[in-house]
Amino acid sequence: MNGRRVLVVDDEPEIQRFLRFALTAAGYEPISAETAAEALRAIVSKAPDAVVLDLGLPDRDGKDVLRDIRAFSRIPVVVLSARDRETEKIAALDLGADDYVEKPFGIGEFMARLRTALRHAAPGAPRTNKFDIDGLIIDTERRLVSRDGVSVKVTPKEYDLLIALVRHTGRVVTHRQILNEVWGPAHADDTQYLRVFIGQLRAKIERDASAPTIILTEPGVGYRIVENGK
Repeated sequence: MNGRRVLVVDDEPEIQRFLRFALTAAGYEPISAETAAEALRAIVSKAPDAVVLDLGLPDRDGKDVLRDIRAFSRIPVVVLSARDRETEKIAALDLGADDYVEKPFGIGEFMARLRTALRHAAPGAPRTNKFDIDGLIIDTERRLVSRDGVSVKVTPKEYDLLIALVRHTGRVVTHRQILNEVWGPAHADDTQYLRVFIGQLRAKIERDASAPTIILTEPGVGYRIVENGK
């Protein structure tokens, strides 16, 4: 048992049963809520380590619940929803969700994303000045980048873009989040501009820019840097 408590907020009994079994088998302690009101009470009273949140709840929209959670807590939230429109994904991520998984879903991918959300929220996690992602080394102290031991020359803006993604390793970062962070609010809608820079960066750090394994595209939503090339 890893002792981590996971709150599953979903009004579908089948999903509750399935996740209860999967989470228990993986060593987690699952707890459940079927409504927004139950979910908010459980977060306060039962102190879960992470929340799995459906957006289609009977009493309130899940995005409103997410907004309420972020008003008082940084607990990891993984949205698990049948809503597959890009606008829904973007809205949930912009509201502070750590990740978004569509129903129907593969349990392996879901558990991996839950582990990533928990890992990045671990209290007291050591800060590092060096990142190693499948042979890509980023030394933030010296602002140096190398791949497989060979120095990679990146422009200042490419470096800022890379750091913005690395800071959220394993999690989806929306176009708007990246553009705001790297270029500022005036460029928040310049997604084509961002694609150009992503292409330039991939050409420098990927072994094969046409089949990237480090910077992955989340179609219509944003980008995600994988952990350790996986």
